[in-house]
Amino acid sequence: MGAAYLCNIYEIKAEFPLYLISIAIVFPIVFSIDSAYKRREFALQQYADLKAHALSYYFGVREWVQPYKPEIAAEVKVEINALFENMSANFLLNPEEAKKKEQEMYARFSNLSARVADFKEYGSAGSENSRLHQYVSKMIVSYGIMKNVFYYRTPITLRAYSKVFIYFFPILYGPFSASTFSDYSHGIGYVIAVLYSVILVSLDNLQEHIENPFDQVGEDDIKFDVEELNDAMIK
Repeated sequence: MGAAYLCNIYEIKAEFPLYLISIAIVFPIVFSIDSAYKRREFALQQYADLKAHALSYYFGVREWVQPYKPEIAAEVKVEINALFENMSANFLLNPEEAKKKEQEMYARFSNLSARVADFKEYGSAGSENSRLHQYVSKMIVSYGIMKNVFYYRTPITLRAYSKVFIYFFPILYGPFSASTFSDYSHGIGYVIAVLYSVILVSLDNLQEHIENPFDQVGEDDIKFDVEELNDAMIK
């Protein structure tokens, strides 16, 4: 608004084609939002797969270890809860710190895999143990994909390009805003200039919020509800 006001005072006026806004700013931001949204949806699908295979592992141990041993099922339940709590905590860190703690996650998977050998002593068949190993393998694959979504974001150069234009747009379009003042009632031109900036900044903030679907900032993030998983592992 300040740029529009100064341009109006000093009679600096020009008419720019409005499609420049869509080409230079709106299209890159919308592309980034769409890319970030698709990454979030893909990560959400992998999280659902991870939970499903964790529950299948628990139910397999509960049903295939015969006779039923509640203490074994309870130990597996603790292991799975610890794995999801660890994953939730890691994804709240910045990528550099999270990389240092990756081995803790793989140690959790290793513990689940190592326990399968013990189940032979409790009556589980070889085919059932093989299936438990497959569950662990699929959990590792889903975690790996989620981890890549966490580490690799939408192109940083595209986001930087959009930010530069968003910050300089009110200044660059000051002469255009000044040229439209005579077409509107008094003060409306300033309102329109402010609206342009508000809309573009809002789109940029939306993209920033969904860029990292794990940081628990905003309503659209992936929620790691460990308590819900714990309740699903019924005895």
